[in-house]
Amino acid sequence: MRRIIAFLKEYRNSMPGLMGLGIMVFFMVSAIFAPFVAPYDPHQMYKPLEHPNSDHLLGTNDIGQDILSELIYGSRVSLFIAFFVSAVSCIIGTALGLLSGYYERMGFFLMRIVDGFLAIPRLPLIIVIVAFLRPSIWNLIFIFILFGWPFTARIIRSEVLSLRNRPYVDAARMLGARDFYILGRHILPNVVPLIIVQLIIEARHVILAESGLSFLGLGDPTAKSWGMILHYAFEYPTIFISEIWKWWMLPPGLCITFTILSLMFISYSLEELINPRLRGVTRV
Repeated sequence: MRRIIAFLKEYRNSMPGLMGLGIMVFFMVSAIFAPFVAPYDPHQMYKPLEHPNSDHLLGTNDIGQDILSELIYGSRVSLFIAFFVSAVSCIIGTALGLLSGYYERMGFFLMRIVDGFLAIPRLPLIIVIVAFLRPSIWNLIFIFILFGWPFTARIIRSEVLSLRNRPYVDAARMLGARDFYILGRHILPNVVPLIIVQLIIEARHVILAESGLSFLGLGDPTAKSWGMILHYAFEYPTIFISEIWKWWMLPPGLCITFTILSLMFISYSLEELINPRLRGVTRV
């Protein structure tokens, strides 16, 4: 508990970290309380292509749906996919990383599987697979998890390799502690900071991937994510020869951009606190 309090005090001194956390809290609160925050039902239709006004702050799209309401509800889909995928990927990657780092023989075979995944271009293969699957959020989640866990597994394994021969681990082993007790009590707590950083980095990758696939028309057409809003905006024939792009295309693009920036600020600040070398460079 004291370590957590000390960590929070140090994080409070990081201006980029606080900015990133503030932006992320804003998007998460708007996503959680979307039914109370959004002015309209995102599926309800009004006058098409209406300019921003007091009734529709960001105007309406080509079929008359309120764009602000779409953005608020879209944050639910985008953030859910990002954090669900990153959480599951980190759980799988951490478990395999712990086992492969602690047990040499198991680690050899697991790392060959990881090398096979990492040798394949990630995004092009995801595009090919998704193109042959039925458009669905859960299909996207499955594909992202399938290609997301190897990165975490390799990072956790490298840290476990340096921790398994520490004096306190050898002492616990000499006192008769079992392997899983050592992994859970002495090794796992020391890799938790890396897990948190990797979770945030993976969430950033997933948001970009989901937005890109949805923009290409490979997302779930029934789910109003930020990427799908961009997809429908770019499909409108006169999007660039009129002023429609200012309130239809620009807002979802800014939401994606600010979300990625917030995750970058948070991950950089966490890594700065975890890595003494990086912290030393920053202070200089």
